[in-house]
Amino acid sequence: QVQLVESGGGLVQAGGSLRLSCAASVRTFNRYAMGWFRQAPGKEREFVAAISRSGTTTNYADSVTGRFTISRDNAKNTVILEMNSLKPEVTAVYFCAADFNIQDPFRVGRNPNEYDYWGQGTQVTVSS
Repeated sequence: QVQLVESGGGLVQAGGSLRLSCAASVRTFNRYAMGWFRQAPGKEREFVAAISRSGTTTNYADSVTGRFTISRDNAKNTVILEMNSLKPEVTAVYFCAADFNIQDPFRVGRNPNEYDYWGQGTQVTVSS
């Protein structure tokens, strides 16, 4: 069982920045690709960013490319999402997810169904 705990959400003005963190309670963190998703009220959960097991491969939604950066520290069982130049339309609950994968070290899934474990989410609100 993997437990994921997100932190770092909050209220920020448009143009500001936030740093989300996800802590994983698992001994084999480097066997999991990690992703960030978000869900706004009345909308489906959508992909934001993902990082491979070793951190060598990343993938971003087109809407965040160039403004968001995903990274991981396997020694600390942590994945980070740096968000810059924030816009009101990114207001949502942000979820961290883990994809158990020992076959493809470069896999970075964009589909929520590819992920096995989810955190509870952290609210990000961007005011205009």
